[in-house]
Amino acid sequence: MKTGTFSELELQQKEFSKPIVIHIYTDWCAVCKIESYRLNKDEDLVKIMNENFYLINFEAEKTRDKINFQGQEFEYLANGSSGIHELALALSKNKEQPVYPLWIFLDKNQNLVYYQEGLLTPDKMKERLLEISAL
Repeated sequence: MKTGTFSELELQQKEFSKPIVIHIYTDWCAVCKIESYRLNKDEDLVKIMNENFYLINFEAEKTRDKINFQGQEFEYLANGSSGIHELALALSKNKEQPVYPLWIFLDKNQNLVYYQEGLLTPDKMKERLLEISAL
């Protein structure tokens, strides 16, 4: 699936406004790796995502850049040799420790329309994308 970044998002949305899917994960999350593999193998899902949505893959514990999103600036919060990005905490309902993988689905006006903690199957993902496309 084609992915973009938060810094490209504003420009992309000005050119052609699309719903946004934010995938929050970590490198150490085994479920995240299995899920990504399965989702990327589903050709119909990849086509739906690439044509109709803007996808951002966001590594919550390694991304250290400042990110501007929805008029706010978010930074990496270091904690010894590790840390977490403020944006991952802001998007998560669990403010102490997000559950990975975490999926945030926003409509083209950047309003939250679906929130999913944990594994998302290709069929469930397609179902959600088709529902959001109909909005």
